[in-house]
Amino acid sequence: MRKLVYYVAVTLDGFIAAEDGTFDGFIFEGDHMAGINAEYPDTLPTQFRSALGLSDAPNRHFDTVLMGRHTYQVPGGLPSPYAHLRQFVVSSSLIDTPPDVAVIRQDVVGRVRELKEEDGLDIWLCGGGKLAAELLPLIDTLLLKIHPVVFGRGIPLFDGKADITTFARTNAQLFESGVSFMTYERS
Repeated sequence: MRKLVYYVAVTLDGFIAAEDGTFDGFIFEGDHMAGINAEYPDTLPTQFRSALGLSDAPNRHFDTVLMGRHTYQVPGGLPSPYAHLRQFVVSSSLIDTPPDVAVIRQDVVGRVRELKEEDGLDIWLCGGGKLAAELLPLIDTLLLKIHPVVFGRGIPLFDGKADITTFARTNAQLFESGVSFMTYERS
């Protein structure tokens, strides 16, 4: 069975984006970028993969990406941001997507259960916080890029009612940039 992996950048105070959905406060330069991009080239938008010479890099961990509408429609976003992956957007209102972006309109939990039972690489939940809270019972792994910054307010890592869930830290990488890359598996 494939895993649902919530892989996201987060601030010290637990936000994945500012209130307006932007993430300009995160650190995009430093030793963490090369290390994380080398291990997870599949999580780079397709146009960045090309710019970094990784367009031919095989998907190492994920073949499917799942995102909420706000994550998909991030300011300055692309209509098909992860063309190298199967793309799913959860939305009841989104109507105009390219053919390679599927929209899940209802029974999100049921559809994600079906995706997890398919053959293939893991499923990347790349945001947002409301979707993560709804899918928390199905999340197997947390991959958190913890940036040494405080937003004070914004979109929380889990935005909504969620039951207490325990994860065990299975890996930790610390970078000179101050970013920590933490891996947690469901206990």
